[in-house]
This record gives sequence, C-alpha cells and structure tokens, in this order.
Amino acid sequence: MNKDAGRPLVLTLIILFAIPVQALAGKSNTQVAGDVLAVLVPLAGASEAYVRDDREGEVQFIKSFSANAIVTLGLKAAIHKRRPNNGDCCDSFPSGHTSLAFMGATFLHRRYGRKFAIPAYAAATFVGYSRVQADKHFVIDVVAGAAIGSLSSYFLTTPYKGVNITPVAQGDMIGISFSKKW
Repeated sequence: MNKDAGRPLVLTLIILFAIPVQALAGKSNTQVAGDVLAVLVPLAGASEAYVRDDREGEVQFIKSFSANAIVTLGLKAAIHKRRPNNGDCCDSFPSGHTSLAFMGATFLHRRYGRKFAIPAYAAATFVGYSRVQADKHFVIDVVAGAAIGSLSSYFLTTPYKGVNITPVAQGDMIGISFSKKW
C-alpha cells in the first residue's frame, strides 16, 4: 500500500484554507483580524499534522472539520436566525467563524498538547469577540459556535504520542485519568 495515498487530500485542505481570502475592504481592523484568525487557527492544526507526517492526525483533523461543518451549517439552515445588524438574514446561529476557530484550537490542544493550547484558544476567543464586535452575531451565537467547534475536535481527536490527562466524574467519584500513547 502506498504510504502517501491520503496525503493529497490533506494538502488540498491546507491549500483551500489559504485560498478563500474574503473581500476585506470596508471592514474594521478587528473584523479583518478575526476573519484571518478564523482561517489561520485550523490551518495551523492541519499544517502541524502535515509537517509532522502525522497521518492519524490528518484523518482526525478531517473528521473534526467535517463534523463541525455539518453541525454548524445544518443548524444555520434549520434555525434561520436573523443577524443583529438587521441587514443580513438568516444565518446567525451558530457562528461559523467561531466554530471553525475553536475546532482548530481544540484539535491543536488535544492532538499536540498545551504548548499550542493557549495561543490557539486566545486566537479563537478573539474570533468570537470580533464577530460580536462587528455586529454579525449575538453572544449566544458565538458561544454555541465555540461549543460545537470544541466538541467536534474533543471527541474525534486523540493525543499524539503523549500523555493524556482527562477529568473523570462517575457516580460519586471524581478524579483525573492519566494515559500514555506509545
């Protein structure tokens, strides 16, 4: 079996993330920065998997990305919520920018550890802030997007050759679970 068989798909995803540069004219600096970070955070996750030659991570990224897109776009179509700026109808809930950024941040955190987590989550949080600041979303839209993005990666991503520390709560027991992947 060709060990590079799945690589073109991930490389294509990385390129597709980089290509769709939105028309940025007329937007505030905050909104432009949020738009750029919404793409750069998940791009960093896909790129990290690609550079490390982490095929399992590439597959997990694609699964997380796909689950996030299906849930986010499905909810937008089903709920049909008007944006706060009263001009755009009807795809405010949930925030797609925020769900994409938090999907990427959680992928980086779960797969490659804490050193990626703080800057990735800070950037993702800024994306959410920028969407509210630009009057594109209500706070609840951003919170829902963050939850969807985080959960899509949390459940579909495993640690890369490292220690996994997970909180555990079952019945009347609360603790921490440690595991190491060899």
